[in-house]
Amino acid sequence: MPPKASDIEAGAGRNPIKRLPSNAELIPDAGKITMDEAAYFGKGIVKDMKTTVGTHWREEMTNFNQKTVAVSMLMFITVIAPTLAFGASYNTATESHIGAIETILATAWVGCAYAFIGGMPLCIIGSTGPVLAFTIVLYDMAKSLDIPFYTFYAWVSVWMMIYAFLCSFFDLTRFVRLATRFTDDIFAFLIVSIFVIRAIGDPFGGDVGLLWPFDPNHKNHNNQDEDYDYLQVALLGVILGFGTTWTIFFFRSFKNSSFFCNDTMRSSIHDFAVTFSVLLWTIVSKVIFKDVEVASLKVPDQFEPTFQCCDDACTMFFPRDCPDQAERAAVRPWFANMADTNGKGWAPIAAAGPAVLAFFLLYLDNGITWHLIMHKSNNVQHGEAYNYDLLLSGCFNLVNGLLGLPWLVATTVPCLVHLNSLSEKDKDGNVLYVQETRLTMLFSHMCVGFSILALDLLKLLPLPVLNGVFLFMGVSALPGIQFWNRFLLFFQQPSKYPETPYTKYMDKGRIHLFTIFQIAFFALVFVVQNIKAVAVVFPMMTFLCIPARTHLLPRFFEGWELVLLDGDIFEIQEWIDKKADSVAEYEASLRGELTDFEDGDSK
Repeated sequence: MPPKASDIEAGAGRNPIKRLPSNAELIPDAGKITMDEAAYFGKGIVKDMKTTVGTHWREEMTNFNQKTVAVSMLMFITVIAPTLAFGASYNTATESHIGAIETILATAWVGCAYAFIGGMPLCIIGSTGPVLAFTIVLYDMAKSLDIPFYTFYAWVSVWMMIYAFLCSFFDLTRFVRLATRFTDDIFAFLIVSIFVIRAIGDPFGGDVGLLWPFDPNHKNHNNQDEDYDYLQVALLGVILGFGTTWTIFFFRSFKNSSFFCNDTMRSSIHDFAVTFSVLLWTIVSKVIFKDVEVASLKVPDQFEPTFQCCDDACTMFFPRDCPDQAERAAVRPWFANMADTNGKGWAPIAAAGPAVLAFFLLYLDNGITWHLIMHKSNNVQHGEAYNYDLLLSGCFNLVNGLLGLPWLVATTVPCLVHLNSLSEKDKDGNVLYVQETRLTMLFSHMCVGFSILALDLLKLLPLPVLNGVFLFMGVSALPGIQFWNRFLLFFQQPSKYPETPYTKYMDKGRIHLFTIFQIAFFALVFVVQNIKAVAVVFPMMTFLCIPARTHLLPRFFEGWELVLLDGDIFEIQEWIDKKADSVAEYEASLRGELTDFEDGDSK
């Protein structure tokens, strides 16, 4: 029977009954985001070096085990396929000024160097769509200004390095550290959706994916052969691709099963699932269906600069610009001639302008991916190094610019795959432990480099099998994205919702409203990313999610709601503990045991 109001006010001769605090009163300023204290004049760089490379380097370079080998092989497959795909895109878009050889070389040396001296070695380095889009813009700009592309590209790289140094020196990376799960999930879901869409069939950006070969005019079809059946090829591609994805999940499921003799065997099957699946379906394609001409990975014939010259001046491309010439005169030199501005002495200064946008891409692509990987829920213990790694990224891309190689940044989905592959999780998907190592990045990127010596072997890999790996990478990352899990709540019975802090304490309508906000911002970023004319600014649109979270969402949600939906694990646990304490104290006061409760609590 509830107490009377007079009993509550007077205590009815007992200890007074305490008022149960509201959720908003439990933690003052809950959900408020504050900026870290600035570490100006290089202090942030020094701190990053001391707490990461300076503290954990030896451990991260010596923790070799079976998982290291398995994850290295997985990451090689994960990295080499998009490296070659981006190489082909660069080759077409820049008229062979940058090609597959350049992307392989850049990915290999930067990955190995970063593995040795980088501050956050869980983050995989590679090519991305926004950087490719900007490089195309830069190439067209160089043509319109009548400046040699390699020269202009190198000077933009110099300015980009200067901006990276200034940003790191004055700790401007603290702005990207304002990002919360709201922004992280939107960016992660965007990149995951790109992987899934491109693996199945991209309707926006080209004729890539498992379903596109059903088009009889697809570029991979051999229409010159009368016996060639494009439907047969397309159907086999679908079987290979989806078969690869299913087999990976099947092998990985053995880790928690009762089959096989011991945990070591089950862990081995789980760790090498991707490798086993790729080998299995490659054998199926090359042995069982050897007469079906499924497209294979496109690989250069030999290691040399992609741009071949009609003359010694290397101003014209062979054979396009000199079709009557029997042989090429040379290939372009590896180092750009910084002085060759074609009489445009102002070109080095003019390069400072586009370098601003180039740096912004570098800053955001790296920063948001780093923030996503270093989120507290991932239980990464070896520290973060935003300033130091941004400086390294500027240095690496300066070298790439001087060599005519593509710029590289942290790549989101490979980073997530790398993190998840090195993590041990409980049955609810919470990360218990991460094997933080430099060896997996080192070994995988060394394999990328050595692949230059075995280009013919790479040609054996069927393209649908690699699309199946991409599909696995995207789908396997979805359960770790809270945005996706909350989106699924729209289609679930409320009484069957999975138990999480927000489903336990919040009204379902409020949860759905927050998800709708994320859907709206995701749609905005997704649309911009898929409109080629403005795709280069999509990281800027992603960055706008940060002020939206700090200034817009607090107008619609209380602070405690933002903690449960968007806070880190420590903030959420603090609120839950205070909620439990307030309820226990209130119930004790109802029983007249407040004094005893407080005494016991103080002890």
